[in-house]
Amino acid sequence: MAILRNQTKERAVELAITAWDLGIECVEIPLQSDEDLRGLRAVAALGRERGITVGAGTIIDPAQIAVAVDAGAGFLISPGIDPVVVRAAQAAGIPIVPGVATPSDIQLAVSLGLTWVKAFPAQWLGVEWFRHMRGPFPQVRFVATGGMDAENAGTFLAGGARVVAVGSALEDPQQLPRLASLLAR
Repeated sequence: MAILRNQTKERAVELAITAWDLGIECVEIPLQSDEDLRGLRAVAALGRERGITVGAGTIIDPAQIAVAVDAGAGFLISPGIDPVVVRAAQAAGIPIVPGVATPSDIQLAVSLGLTWVKAFPAQWLGVEWFRHMRGPFPQVRFVATGGMDAENAGTFLAGGARVVAVGSALEDPQQLPRLASLLAR
């Protein structure tokens, strides 16, 4: 997954195209400013033309859900797990992937009917965390987010993450061929 944080609308479009051309089909734009919202609208429209769903991230308030959906988001990402936000997303009929860092967070997500969660911050949690969490929660799929790049993505995928989310790595020309190589495997 590509996370396009704090980008101008034009740069978000450029980075989304770069990600899609590399084979990264999942793109998230965190909504923290008016410019982020403009970027989400533009990238979501371009994604629809390509048959790709674009997500809105940093959803921490139920009021953001309608804004994200109106801008074209097809899924939501939260930095943490808030049952009020999760239930509001479910009521709106849009998938949400909340952030988790503990077994209690994961158990709460499962109790809310979720099967996808975002392990954040993954680099800080470490690859062993994924191995340990898969034991009691074999039905849960993890997105590793936070500190991911071409150097460590393969290790996290091998350790149990189903998806690895990269942000600043997309801005590094030296990372791009390595990310493409990882995707080709």
